[in-house]
Amino acid sequence: QVQLVESGGGLVQPGGSLRLSCAASGIIFSRNYMGWYRQAPGKERELAAGINSVGITTYVDSVKGRFTISRDNAKNTVYLQMNSLKPEDTAVYYCNAKYGVVVFWGQGTQVTVSS
Repeated sequence: QVQLVESGGGLVQPGGSLRLSCAASGIIFSRNYMGWYRQAPGKERELAAGINSVGITTYVDSVKGRFTISRDNAKNTVYLQMNSLKPEDTAVYYCNAKYGVVVFWGQGTQVTVSS
């Protein structure tokens, strides 16, 4: 059974930081492309950050320089360090694992940036 379990979301003030974690089980983690998607109310889900099996990363323009994605294959965990958070970063953040055409999703964690 595949599980992606996110943690680390919450309420933070503008300019603050959060670190999201996604613990994976039931997959060969090291072979998977791992991504953090986000979906704000009334908007489509978008890929915020992704990392492939050899550590090459990609970011949506709006988070470049503020977010950092990383992975620990020994712990089957992917992280998203989010700094200088803005109200427009408010969304549900979903962990995603992809290997070929096989895709798995976590349940999501809410991130709210508000004063």
